[in-house]
Amino acid sequence: MRFIAYERNGTRGLAVADQAGRHWGLDDGGDGRLERAIAGGRDGLKDLAAALLKGEPIDPEAVSFLPPLSSPGKIICVGLNYADHTAESSIQQPDYPTLFGRFASSLVGHGAPIVRPNVSDALDFEGELVAVIGRGGRHIPQSAALDHVAGYSIFNDGTIRDYQFRTPQWTIGKNFDGTGAFGPAFVTADELPSGASSLKLETRLNGTVMQKASTSDLIFDVATLVALISVGITLSPGDIIVTGTPSGVGAARKPPLYMKPGDVCEIEIEGLGVLRNPIAQEGKNTVQAAA
Repeated sequence: MRFIAYERNGTRGLAVADQAGRHWGLDDGGDGRLERAIAGGRDGLKDLAAALLKGEPIDPEAVSFLPPLSSPGKIICVGLNYADHTAESSIQQPDYPTLFGRFASSLVGHGAPIVRPNVSDALDFEGELVAVIGRGGRHIPQSAALDHVAGYSIFNDGTIRDYQFRTPQWTIGKNFDGTGAFGPAFVTADELPSGASSLKLETRLNGTVMQKASTSDLIFDVATLVALISVGITLSPGDIIVTGTPSGVGAARKPPLYMKPGDVCEIEIEGLGVLRNPIAQEGKNTVQAAA
C-alpha cells in the first residue's frame, strides 16, 4: 500500500494508490488519520486503504503534497551510517550509531520548496531512507525489530553546514524551518524487501547525480537501529528513523557545492519513488509572533 497526504483548496486529504497506480482519496481533513491507521497495525492500514479506495480519484499533479506524517512524535536521525560518507567527512567511523533529533517544524512535503535561510548560503543535501515505526516498544530485540516497522519513505536531510558545526552537537544546523523534505509517499513494508535492504538510492541536483548508493551499504541497518535506539527510548507508532546519507554531499566537494535558489533536488529510492523539491530563498527577516 502506498499513501500520500495532500492539500487541495485549503483542505487536507489522504489518498492511496490502487494496483494500476491511480490514486483515490478523501478531502476530509486527513490530519492524523494515517498515524492512527499505523497504530492499528496491518488491519488498520488495510481498513484505511479500503475507505480511501471508495473516495474520489485524486490527480497527484493537481494537489500540493504534504509530508506523509505531518507531526511525528519523534524524528530520530542517524549520522555517519555509510562508511564512504564518514570517510569523506574526515571522521573516524563510530562503532555506535550517531543519533540526533529533528523537529516537525522543519518538515516540508514533496514539491514544496526547501528554504535557504538568509543567515547562511551553506544549504546541503542528504538523501536518506526513512523507516516508520508501526508497533511501539522498548528493549526491542533485533530479531523482532522489523515487526515494529510499518513502512518506509524518503528524506532530504537539508543541513545548514556552518551552523551544524558551530557546536559539537548538530541540532541547530539540522533544524532550520523548511529544510527537511519528507515524502512523497508512505509505502508499507510488504511492498519492499525485508528491512528495505538493497534498494538503489540516488540524489540528483539539477539533474546531475550527486549521491549513489544502496541501502545494503548501511553500517547499522534498520533492524539494528530499531533495537539499539529502543534500548533507551520507547518507540511509538508514527515515529520515524531517518537512517543516514551516503557520500557525495556538497560540503565534501572541492570546492563545496551547496543548494541555491532556483536549484531542484531529487532523491530517488528504488521502490519508494522520487522526492523532488525546488530551492527557495527565505523571505525578508521579520519577527514572527507565535500563533
